[in-house]
Amino acid sequence: MSKRKLDTDKIARGLKARKKGTVYPTGGYPGAGQLAAEVQARFRVPPGGGRATDPAWSDKRLVPIAPRTLKRLERIAKRLHEETGVRIEPMQLAAILLETTIETVGAEEAEKLVTAHRRRERSW
Repeated sequence: MSKRKLDTDKIARGLKARKKGTVYPTGGYPGAGQLAAEVQARFRVPPGGGRATDPAWSDKRLVPIAPRTLKRLERIAKRLHEETGVRIEPMQLAAILLETTIETVGAEEAEKLVTAHRRRERSW
């Protein structure tokens, strides 16, 4: 299956935005190999047994998530397990992706993402 090239001019028009230049990735989603290494380095089985997790994770929060996002996380977690043998639950994957993203996204970018998301919600 071939990937289609993104029409950035069309995307900009759809967002009522202007293109100002080229943006180069500096981080973002880690590849399967990077993600597997991250999980292997961080995850430990708790002393009492159970599912391996990051011992630094001490807080648990309920995070609302769209069904299609959960399905995508499930597919990625399954593929990661098939390709590397690393077992990771979909929401553990979400936590790692959130931590990775928060390291690379500045407050200004986050504000733009939230504003764009709210605009999309209102247009529904």
